[in-house]
Amino acid sequence: MRRNPTEPEKRLWRALSNSQLNGLKFRRQHVVFEAQAILDFFCPAIGLGIEVDGDTHEMSRDARRDAKLAALGFKIIRFGNPDVMANLSGVVEVIAATAFTLPNRW
Repeated sequence: MRRNPTEPEKRLWRALSNSQLNGLKFRRQHVVFEAQAILDFFCPAIGLGIEVDGDTHEMSRDARRDAKLAALGFKIIRFGNPDVMANLSGVVEVIAATAFTLPNRW
């Protein structure tokens, strides 16, 4: 997935990369070994994970995975592909608002 991201992931990455969002640095396809998970985007400074979901995601499986990540102290927010494609600025606003509520982990 890192070498061949979906179009919604490409668009969101363009908005998050190079510390464009309030100076926060995000990583793509970040591995969390303790939860056996790969996050689409992750900001280590505040422990914020962002998932961009396509049609193949199972809500119950995602909920279990998010619970594991929450137990590790991470906040996960999810957006559907249509949300990113149709309302990228709204998605970025939600990410910024969520990031504002999280304490710095460093």
